Amino acid sequence: MARNKEALVLVVDVGPTMHDILPDIEKLCTMLVQKKLMYSKNDEVGIVLFGTEETKNDLQKEVGGYLHVVVLQDIKVVDDVTVDNLRELPRGTRNGDFLDAIVVGMDMLIKKFGPTNKGKHRLCLITDAQHPVKEPDEGSKADQVNTIGQLMKSHGVRLDCIVVKVKLARSVQQKAADENIDLLNQFSKNTISKIIHVDGPTSLLGALRTRNISPVTVYRGDLELSSSMKIKVWVYKKTAEEKFPTLKKYSDKAPRNDKFATHELKIDYEYKNTEDFGKVVPPEQRIKGYRYGPQVVPISSAEWEAVKFRPEKSVKLLGFTDSSNIMRHHYMKDVYVFIPEPGDTKAILAVSALVRAMKEMNKAAILRCVWRQGQGNVIIGVLTPNISSADNIPDSFYLNVLPFAEDVREFQFPSFNNLPASRQPNELQQEASDNLVKMLDLAPAGQEELLKPELTPNPVLQRFYQSLFLKSKHPDAQLPQLDASLLRITGPDSDILSELNSEVDNFRRQIELRDNPKKRRSTKRALLEKPSGSNEEAAAVVQAIDYHNAGPSAVKVEKIGSSNPLKDFEEMMARRDGSKWVEKAIKGMQDHIYGLLENSYEGDNYLSAIECLTALRNSCIQEQEPKKFNDFLHYLCENQKTLDLRDFFELLSSKNITLITKTEAADSDVKMEDAKLLPIKNEIISQE
Repeated sequence: MARNKEALVLVVDVGPTMHDILPDIEKLCTMLVQKKLMYSKNDEVGIVLFGTEETKNDLQKEVGGYLHVVVLQDIKVVDDVTVDNLRELPRGTRNGDFLDAIVVGMDMLIKKFGPTNKGKHRLCLITDAQHPVKEPDEGSKADQVNTIGQLMKSHGVRLDCIVVKVKLARSVQQKAADENIDLLNQFSKNTISKIIHVDGPTSLLGALRTRNISPVTVYRGDLELSSSMKIKVWVYKKTAEEKFPTLKKYSDKAPRNDKFATHELKIDYEYKNTEDFGKVVPPEQRIKGYRYGPQVVPISSAEWEAVKFRPEKSVKLLGFTDSSNIMRHHYMKDVYVFIPEPGDTKAILAVSALVRAMKEMNKAAILRCVWRQGQGNVIIGVLTPNISSADNIPDSFYLNVLPFAEDVREFQFPSFNNLPASRQPNELQQEASDNLVKMLDLAPAGQEELLKPELTPNPVLQRFYQSLFLKSKHPDAQLPQLDASLLRITGPDSDILSELNSEVDNFRRQIELRDNPKKRRSTKRALLEKPSGSNEEAAAVVQAIDYHNAGPSAVKVEKIGSSNPLKDFEEMMARRDGSKWVEKAIKGMQDHIYGLLENSYEGDNYLSAIECLTALRNSCIQEQEPKKFNDFLHYLCENQKTLDLRDFFELLSSKNITLITKTEAADSDVKMEDAKLLPIKNEIISQE
């Protein structure tokens, strides 16, 4: 078995108490195998059912016992047959013994692979754990679990347990369920085991992973608290974003009967001389250029290497702060976990002492992290304590990456305190608004969280996998409706909304909605509301507007042109398909304004430059980017002699265009009196 392959045995309870949840289990297992079939096609899957009327397994034939356990499919490479086997699981009639089923699944793995490739064998048990397991012939149930766990550990078999929560009618059933959970928890002492409790179809879909990824350390070294105090730690990634699979381009130019065709698409780029487009520039004659204002500055790779920042590999403590000073919404990227170096008793004690002291004092630590030698970027993060609840797991830390100042975008909203008393909310309106916000809480007080992050699948990815598998088998098939379990993730829960309709109605009664007279109506809406002589005329207007809108506006603007720079700038600032467009639009408008001033003859471009500068100023205030506008205005001030901009700045003063002040944007460091002094400072500079 290759190192990148995984062997998974699904052990599914199909007894009478599982019949209601079996359709969702079929869906879960089918989606799992579909993903393996597309992206891990070398993985192998076996299927074991327990709680069935019949018995079919090798152990029953060899040693007897292991009744009502059926091997539906031996361990083999995933294929369409595996998908078909999981789509309609048989409904059992007996109360199954999950320990017998685990032993049968483990026996299948041991017979097929032996002790080779440890860590790539996995058992996944899905049950409600409602019925007691039978008493063993020798010893206790706990002894039996220990024996099974030691055997699993010696063969490197992992165990995932998905326990479906059900309402138990009798205390006898509750006692049996508690005993079963204790037995499943006991597996963690001898093997790598994990128990997940699910309470519905949505959490069930997120409980089973396609594959278990072996953790890899991103850092092994010292956690430097000071120059004389260091703790040996290992750092792992705790979470990672689940991304779309990389889809390669496919070429259909190869002959259909060519069995060895790869259908790969190769793309080559040619760089041609701007003066002679027929001449191709070879790689050794190319150099990267970077814009600086209207100019392009060439910088060679050797120059980049000479000035490149190469920090030393280290994790250093910058200081401690109260946990209340760290904003949860500032966390970025993935979460890391710091554990003491395994086997180092001093490191374990030191980490535990620091964790418990920080927890008791409600403190968080700020770290500077460089995971690798010469790493290009430095991470600033917050370290929070994590006290372990298990005796065999040491205390640890969680690290969340914090943003730098330029990464933070604070959305400033005006306060109601600045409005007149007649427009301020009264107590009833405030209470209705508070109740509406509380209604949207997914984890209300005293109740269980509705969509737990660790048990909620990505609905976009799930839909993608389902659709791709369907299209691979039936290219002309219509895509089915979104699954009900995914609808609960993407939309509001109808049951919860029906319970809280009174809060919504109360909010509607207290808050009166009116049209904003300052907001301009769109041309399309104005024409539609304008009285006309016939319906044909209105239809023609709509058709003309739709045809007009389907033209140029359908193409997204990516740079500011010279024909209509204001419109290009507004459309780029309004784009929300990436965070780069705001910065790109501001930079493009600055370059355009500079070009207007540089190419102006006797001030013929000044009015156009003023219009563009006004639009830039308003947008920088709206997007909380006052520094970019102020720096640009200072840059023009410094270059006014070169560009002869004395008349331009006089025109600026007459139009009352100044630096963005702190009252206009919270991030600005310019006071009102300093902004008004800008024309005077310009005059002093020009006289010098």
